[in-house]
Amino acid sequence: MQTNPTHSSLVAVGDSFTEGMSDLLPDGSYRGWADLLAARMAARSPGFRYANLAVRGKLIGQIVDEQVGPAAAMGADVITLVGGLNDTLRPKCDMALVRDLLTQAVERLAPSCKQLVLMRSPGRQGPVLDRFRPRMEALFAIIDDLASLHGAVVVDLYGARSLADPRLWDVDRLHLTADGHRRVAEAVWQALGHEAEDPDWHAPIPATPPPGWVTRRTTDVRFARQYLLPWIGRRLTGRSSGDGLPPKRPDLLPYEDTAH
Repeated sequence: MQTNPTHSSLVAVGDSFTEGMSDLLPDGSYRGWADLLAARMAARSPGFRYANLAVRGKLIGQIVDEQVGPAAAMGADVITLVGGLNDTLRPKCDMALVRDLLTQAVERLAPSCKQLVLMRSPGRQGPVLDRFRPRMEALFAIIDDLASLHGAVVVDLYGARSLADPRLWDVDRLHLTADGHRRVAEAVWQALGHEAEDPDWHAPIPATPPPGWVTRRTTDVRFARQYLLPWIGRRLTGRSSGDGLPPKRPDLLPYEDTAH
């Protein structure tokens, strides 16, 4: 791969992970790793353009139906595709269908850009990861096979010990903190052939004293009330957190850093 390449455009496709939750900005919007990556790429390429079609809660079928076509039509230098993990977290998941849909997405996107980027998504240490690990690893095997067939780059976030650390995950236990997103941006940056700005992004975080029993129980109760019960309610009623929401940045336009 070319060292320190110059790319003129980036299109990001996916769900809440690519939308940037929970890297919250003061105005209530989300930044996230894709925005951070776009900022770095724009600094190297005057006139750099960026689109982010991601919407929280989307399943891979919705990503294929709603995002893949528009992304392919944009003719970007780089396209990132992260999807399928929401499917693996559902009580019932047809992995054969997930494979077929991911195949459709990659077959459409790979020829439409100079470099397609796929990812093995990070997983937070804990019982949820242990429960869904077989499905996740089946998903990652599909991604590895598709990347090999279509010349895509795979960024292995699942294998990064730092991103498994609960301290890099928000209180909802589903989304990375700002530092987590920064590390993801660094990982993709390096995978695209750029010189490392943080060579140790994947290294384990230094240990700190564990929280006490009262703090852990208080956190568990808050998590259940604010996040787990609403999540279960949406699953039971067939709703999604992204219902009715538009893409984060639907048009491929010159990048401007609006974070404040």
